[in-house]
Amino acid sequence: MDFERFIGLVQSRARLAGSGEAVAAVRATLETLAERIGADEARHVASQLPKEIGHFLHGGIAVTGERFSFDEFVRRVAQREGCDRAAAVYHARGVIETLEEAVSPGEIAQVLAALPGEFTPLFVAGHAGPLRGRR
Repeated sequence: MDFERFIGLVQSRARLAGSGEAVAAVRATLETLAERIGADEARHVASQLPKEIGHFLHGGIAVTGERFSFDEFVRRVAQREGCDRAAAVYHARGVIETLEEAVSPGEIAQVLAALPGEFTPLFVAGHAGPLRGRR
């Protein structure tokens, strides 16, 4: 999947007004995901993405990943994106759904294995409907 298609899908799924907002959502979500899964796994995911997107997974992150909750994940995404928590969850869902299309199923399985179970609904819910398993 190329950069324009990835951003276009995120823009559509997250109902964002423009590609700049979609890039901001992608950046916020992937930088935060990289902090949680660690540098090694982030590097594997990035290798399957367009370089313009993959570089969001290469920040100064710990090799093993930082342990934080789904709620902290949402807080960090919201802070980076400059939006409220509800919007951050909705945007992250669009980003993750697009990521799942762009990256091999085996790699997505590795990402899920690096995360606690409370993150699973983010990966299985898609961008529409309730986020099952979350309050």
